[in-house]
Amino acid sequence: MRAFPALFLASLALVLGASRADPDLLQDVCVADLSSGIKLNGFPCKHPSTIGANDFFFAGLANPNFPNNTLGSLVRAANVEKIPGLNTLGVSMSRIDYAVGGVNPPHTHPRASEIAFVLEGELEVGFFTTSNVLISKRIKKGEIFVFPKGLLHFQKNIGKTRASAITAFDSQFSGTQSIATTLFAASPTIPNDVLSKAFQIHPREVERIKVKLAPKK
Repeated sequence: MRAFPALFLASLALVLGASRADPDLLQDVCVADLSSGIKLNGFPCKHPSTIGANDFFFAGLANPNFPNNTLGSLVRAANVEKIPGLNTLGVSMSRIDYAVGGVNPPHTHPRASEIAFVLEGELEVGFFTTSNVLISKRIKKGEIFVFPKGLLHFQKNIGKTRASAITAFDSQFSGTQSIATTLFAASPTIPNDVLSKAFQIHPREVERIKVKLAPKK
């Protein structure tokens, strides 16, 4: 994984070169005070005398962590909740590891565009326009694909080996809304007849899906 530091810098450069989705900062840094009870759009700043290098550091994406779950994918975020120094900087990253056949299912990021770089393996990736057109491509190690802000998108490992990707966002906290869990595991739940009519399936099928996607207790 010797190329990882260069990849990190290259991905951030691509994101920083674009117009950021988050507001610009009004001082050198505004390290997030994650323990503050103050509620605002973003996070309040720590006092400058209390910040240090660790507020700008995170090692959580360095190594693969291949999943053993029904989706066959595992996403680890490097956002403002993990790196307080990202507050007001308008950037973040994540790492996605895929088992063979693993899928990062259809989802959206309401506050950010996304750029994905394949570390290992081969993926089929795609997004859907608001005209219901699928834009998709197969990408392999060293290649990049972009997902526009707010549009529904997915990735699937189509190779014969495990795969990994690094993604970068033009927001400190892009947000993620997974379509299946949003619709079938919301709290309070969406009425079965609404989903039945939307998907043209029997209400009993809606209930079965809800049971499968219900949060683990």
